[in-house]
Amino acid sequence: MPDTTRPTGARHSSSILVTGAAGNLGREVVCRLPAHGARVRSLVRRRTAPCAGVESVVGDLTDPTAVRAALVGVDTVFLIWPLLDSAPAHGLVAELAAAGPRVVYVSSTAVDDEAARQSDPIVQVHADMEALLHDAGLRPTVLRSDTLASNARGWARQLRAGDVVSGPDVARTAVVDERDVADAAVAVLLADHDHLDGGPYVLTGPEVLSRDDQVALLGAAVRRRLRFQALPADQARSRMLADGRPEHLVEALIAASVCRPRTDRITRHVERLTGRPAGTFAQWAVDHAAEFSC
Repeated sequence: MPDTTRPTGARHSSSILVTGAAGNLGREVVCRLPAHGARVRSLVRRRTAPCAGVESVVGDLTDPTAVRAALVGVDTVFLIWPLLDSAPAHGLVAELAAAGPRVVYVSSTAVDDEAARQSDPIVQVHADMEALLHDAGLRPTVLRSDTLASNARGWARQLRAGDVVSGPDVARTAVVDERDVADAAVAVLLADHDHLDGGPYVLTGPEVLSRDDQVALLGAAVRRRLRFQALPADQARSRMLADGRPEHLVEALIAASVCRPRTDRITRHVERLTGRPAGTFAQWAVDHAAEFSC
């Protein structure tokens, strides 16, 4: 893990391609960059209204032709891989290797560099993607993010209907505000490459939280007494499938809930990259309380 100070030497003339720009994290990144003078292009699967100063390109990361077109004139790529399988990424990685941009890849804090196999399919695909990028000679800068606070948005429908969040339990983790991850990513994307190493930068929040803790903090923000109800794996699987989630995603989430080990790791890498401490989940809940109102 690098022990760095805040990156310096911003390259204001950067031309940056942001993938996953319609998602919770990608949207935060793509909307921050224009204010720093970067030329920004977003790659999205369907046409959306981009932030001011952002060129939007419709394409799929699994389509090498679309990726090749999106990379024209780009010197840096912010990469979020959206699938639970790294095999379809080989074409993408080949295009990146041919074009030769800097790559900033968003991975997971749960990746264990010493393990032959990772704890669950979600972590495994991140480890596989890191390996693919390194093996292609791209020398990516890796941002290993902890659980994003924005994942709590998945509870909104339940909380509009009642005061209980039901689902699979997971190991406690240092939940991190996606806005902090975005600020850290922007700092890395704009930094002169000579002021950075490849990481991994391990981005965590300031406290380790259980699902019970998160739901209670949401309750405080919305001024309701909320509680979390952990479901056995079979019940959680049935509920998620009934909600219409894809089977392969459901199985990956169940595996993560059963197999991913607890961690108490908290780092200051957000502060090192951004110059300020990581925010709390409690503040995130206050800022987003309206999303969980009845």
